[in-house]
Amino acid sequence: MKTQIQFVEIPGNPPKKTPPLTRILQHPVFAWAGMRAPIAQHTLAEHKALMRHASAANTVVEIGVAEGVSAVGLRQAMPVGGTLYLIDPFHLSRVPALNFLKRAARRAVDAAGSARPDWIESFSQDAACDWKLPIDFLLIDGDHREEAVERDWLDWSRFAKDDGVVAFHDARLFPSGWPTPDYGPVRFVDHAFRQGSNNAAWSIIEEVDSLVFVARRKRS
Repeated sequence: MKTQIQFVEIPGNPPKKTPPLTRILQHPVFAWAGMRAPIAQHTLAEHKALMRHASAANTVVEIGVAEGVSAVGLRQAMPVGGTLYLIDPFHLSRVPALNFLKRAARRAVDAAGSARPDWIESFSQDAACDWKLPIDFLLIDGDHREEAVERDWLDWSRFAKDDGVVAFHDARLFPSGWPTPDYGPVRFVDHAFRQGSNNAAWSIIEEVDSLVFVARRKRS
């Protein structure tokens, strides 16, 4: 991982209050300007897990890019001839003409890895309407409302290859972690793959901090 990254740290005790200057520096303009490292919304353990699942994947789709940290790991891990599709409307900028979150993400991703990045500035449900390619690895980390997570799953999981993997971020409770039982991804994963789910086609294959990885069950 050549790009320096600020990963989420899991505190053993309640975290200290963030100083005002630190809060100001969290604005993506400082990442775009190279004045600070990109800020991840995941742990180092999650980063390594994403890279491991992407290492043999030629077609990877990430829904929800933020500052591009997970995309950095995915692009670094993917085969040289692979393509990383990054789906995010980047619609929350207060100044759309500047959109420093988008600029910071592109700066980070462009500096890492050899796989080809393909940026799709669109809401995931709109991007799915025109999608046709089989997917090796899919990361769902967009709108966190339960109904939105379910829609991303229904829209995109149908494109996963028979040996493909789908990952959900912020989808699992873990010691000292940030997700709570009312998180949309947690609720969706619980009812879709746990709690006596009758989903015969998919099952959980790995869980790392807040990440849950699922894959199709092998046909008998």
